[in-house]
Amino acid sequence: MALSMYEVSIPAFIRALGNLSAILEKGAAHAKAQGMDPSDLIQTRLVSDMDPLPAQVQRASDAAKGCAARLAGVAVPSFADNESTFPELQERIAKTIAFLETITPAQLEGSDKRVVELKLRQGPITFDGKSYLINFALPNFYFHVTTAYDILRHKGVQIGKRDYLGQ
Repeated sequence: MALSMYEVSIPAFIRALGNLSAILEKGAAHAKAQGMDPSDLIQTRLVSDMDPLPAQVQRASDAAKGCAARLAGVAVPSFADNESTFPELQERIAKTIAFLETITPAQLEGSDKRVVELKLRQGPITFDGKSYLINFALPNFYFHVTTAYDILRHKGVQIGKRDYLGQ
């Protein structure tokens, strides 16, 4: 039996966002235990030309909700991108998961052939739904989840592969 577009996307997004939420909880606990100002951890970047932790969470959220909405043929929810604390990042993740939970398998039936056009800085790019999901949305989503993980790990938060995988 073939995997459906729903099975490949929505459960994967929800699981990884839940894992990201748990990783952020460990980040907040680490800051508190170390007597660190949480904003120091929040504003960390891996390198100067990469976005800090909040932007990584925001982009992961955007990738998940954007993909789900585009494949379902519904409007992409717009969030303000103004999170600057651990609780605000947790709220962002919760809102994203809540949206993803509204998407049904029936909404994604046939979405492998749906035309998806993204307006990027370099110009528009067009995909069929399957290519969009597999070659763009999922890699983009996991890039930002991984970068958020890497930022916290880099700052000494005691997390590992099992945290990333949610085991």
